[in-house]
Amino acid sequence: MKKYKVGIIGATGMVGQRFILLLADHPWFDVVCLAASPRSAGKAYAECVGERWVMTSPIPEKIADMVIMDASKVEEVASQVDFCFCAVDMKKDEIKALEESYAKAECPIISNNSANRLVDDIPMIIPEINDDHAEIIEAQKKRLGTKRGFIAVKSNCSLQSYVPAIHPLMQFGVDKVLACTYQAISGAGKTFERWPEMVDNLIPYIGGEEEKSEVEPLKIWGNIVDGKIVPTDDIKITSQCFRVPVSDGHTAAVFVSFKDADKKPSIDEIKKVWAEYAGAAQKLELPSAPKQFLHYFEEPDQPQIKSARTLENGMAISIGRLREDSQYDYKFVCMSHNTLRGAAGGGVLLAELLAAKGYFD
Repeated sequence: MKKYKVGIIGATGMVGQRFILLLADHPWFDVVCLAASPRSAGKAYAECVGERWVMTSPIPEKIADMVIMDASKVEEVASQVDFCFCAVDMKKDEIKALEESYAKAECPIISNNSANRLVDDIPMIIPEINDDHAEIIEAQKKRLGTKRGFIAVKSNCSLQSYVPAIHPLMQFGVDKVLACTYQAISGAGKTFERWPEMVDNLIPYIGGEEEKSEVEPLKIWGNIVDGKIVPTDDIKITSQCFRVPVSDGHTAAVFVSFKDADKKPSIDEIKKVWAEYAGAAQKLELPSAPKQFLHYFEEPDQPQIKSARTLENGMAISIGRLREDSQYDYKFVCMSHNTLRGAAGGGVLLAELLAAKGYFD
């Protein structure tokens, strides 16, 4: 695999910081460009971020003195890289315009943002689940009039806790899902120091989160038809989302029902399917992929977020407490690291998948 030159747009924010750490010693990707808002442009990265650096590891030496570029100067940034990661804090319409301008400048974008997730020719990929959706990129490039420029996005961070656990069960005919998510404050780009109101608190509302939880999985499980990704209508999802006083890691309480009682799997069958499941990320042995994607815990008080979130470098999904339910067929809990698997790590894994498939060449 050749080494690709990459940029990070939105490099000063929490997700941008996580991208920097994940890419510091990456075997395939070399960070050569950092971009942010005009007010940050022209400053050395360490000077600009200063006390806003919230990662537990220090800023990598190579990055500390790198001068930040103005993200709005698209051609200037695009000319230096093979592709960019994007994790900006802007209004949705501004993000859509910015990402499309990079794609039209022949710079592929791997986006952590939600702005383009539901565009029907932009793939929203979890590499272990719907890697085949990368095929839509050719239709997108025709629309944009590009040779190699395109946008690919990762899904909402909270979906990555429970959608991976549901996916292997789809073969048995899952038709109804209730998912209640309990989301860490880093999902809002916060720490306890910067958000002391969250200590000993729970907020029963996260703007737009329930809509994302109910709609985005349908696209992930959809099919490509005539150059568009058509969401599935085989399954219905309802959700509630809470912000909880946890630093990192999202938890989900999940309830599932199956269409046909005769095809409903047993508890042992479900555990076996989870244990044996592997996707494209494992088969291609991508550098950031967990060796075991889904981990099931038999202990009644497991998984717990403090230990489960770091499983396989924060890229695995933890599952536990599978049992029958009085209203649905089964219920269980899931956990994942929201800024690793759910954000920057998921973005890096998506980029690895597209690199392995040749989309950056």
